[in-house]
Amino acid sequence: MGRLIVCVAGMPGSGKSVFSGVAREMGIPVFVMGDVVREEAARMGLEPTPANLSRVARMLRERYGPRVVAERTAEKMRGVEGVVVVDGVRSLEEVEVFRRLGDVEIVAVHASPRTRFRRILERRRPGDPRTWREFVERDMMELGFGLGSVIALADHMLVNEGGLGEFRREARRLLEVLRSGVREGGGGGEAYREPG
Repeated sequence: MGRLIVCVAGMPGSGKSVFSGVAREMGIPVFVMGDVVREEAARMGLEPTPANLSRVARMLRERYGPRVVAERTAEKMRGVEGVVVVDGVRSLEEVEVFRRLGDVEIVAVHASPRTRFRRILERRRPGDPRTWREFVERDMMELGFGLGSVIALADHMLVNEGGLGEFRREARRLLEVLRSGVREGGGGGEAYREPG
């Protein structure tokens, strides 16, 4: 069995963690790229505020290069075969790191800014923006890393504007198809075709 790396991309609050949660329920290993930034912030003794996490994310990339977060995530994947999910890919350079490790399928999760901001306020995760201004600043930072290019070139797009149950079903359906493609010996892309 080869390795299929499902790279999940989306703006903050779009539903990447819900997608990853479905993958975990299915027994698929999940690696969250934002954990690398949170771990570095903790190592530096910084609180996980939006400003600190943004500063650490920029500092890591300036000091070690634009692929550093992907490279540190890839180290955690050592020895893991089959289908894996990487939550939070932010640039095409990061995608290239994972292409060296196996077949890659990019899944973009999309939701409108208004929907995403509401979700972020409701989930109250450490480091999340608390105001519209912080939210917009974080969006601009994410786009500055190259996230828009990853979303634009995604192999699969899941729109997450409806109910949670509906989105979870769509995520499970896509992951099942991708996983079956690996079992049958092909990459995920050969097995999955958009309807229409």
